[in-house]
Amino acid sequence: MLSAMAALGWLTPRRRSATARSVLAGEASAEAARTSSQEAEAPPSPDKEEAEFPVRGDDRAAAFFDLDNTVMQGAALFHFGRGLYKRKFFDTRDLIKFAWQQAWFRLAGVEDPDHMQDARDSALSIVQGHRVSELKAIGEEIYDEYMAERIWPGTRALAQAHLDAGQKVWLVTAAPVEIAQVIARRLGLTGALGTVAESIDGVYTGRLVGEPLHGPAKAEAVRALAAAEGLDLSRCAAYSDSHNDIPMLSLVGHPYAVNPDAKLRRHARQMDWRLRDYRTGRKAAKVGIPAAAGVGAVAGGTAAAIALHRRRR
Repeated sequence: MLSAMAALGWLTPRRRSATARSVLAGEASAEAARTSSQEAEAPPSPDKEEAEFPVRGDDRAAAFFDLDNTVMQGAALFHFGRGLYKRKFFDTRDLIKFAWQQAWFRLAGVEDPDHMQDARDSALSIVQGHRVSELKAIGEEIYDEYMAERIWPGTRALAQAHLDAGQKVWLVTAAPVEIAQVIARRLGLTGALGTVAESIDGVYTGRLVGEPLHGPAKAEAVRALAAAEGLDLSRCAAYSDSHNDIPMLSLVGHPYAVNPDAKLRRHARQMDWRLRDYRTGRKAAKVGIPAAAGVGAVAGGTAAAIALHRRRR
């Protein structure tokens, strides 16, 4: 950590602060993933496809999968928010007001720096005072209620191919790490890298460790985990639908664009990356608004906005 921070000295204070948060979030997520003691349940193996890769028996290779719209249709945080709403964690008025506000920010492309900083600091304050064990138990229920039927079979088969080759497979997502770990375990994957919320004595404080695991922070998390696991990133694979994950995809020797948004599709073609699209009719590739800015992603940001609102009241 010290060496990584020392390397930031040449940056401007603002960029140094942003990069430092990405490093902190990435390393915290990697540590949470490695220390998780959850046991995996082996699911039925789906049909295999494209068997030329991965290489069987290469224990220095692993696979890293983005979650939202890559492994699962829609945003995990949106589905988690639906479950929390059902359990009276917040009310309908808050849901509608802040879903619309988040939609405006995403579609207009305008983000107020102070708003974004506050969102980073308090994105999970909606669960402040709740026990970690409670959220894990709720996550199990929410997976069954909203997520299980939304797993893309094609991407699931890709992950299974890595498992069958004897490689570890990790989810990498901005969703809370506890929810990501539930999904990974249900799919029989090795584990998950996700946003780490601070907790003391098993109770959430309402603060994040670093920042949400998004964009550059994902790359930092993968780099940290690979170093700890003794992996050779040039032999690893990464899968994502979003151009925001280009930093993570660029780390590995086998990047895949899965259900890609327009920007990632263009970049993947320029870089000669492999493309996989499991959407019917490739509708998301044809609409004017990128898939990541659709209803699922818009609502997926609602929890952070509601948390900010409650903090300011």
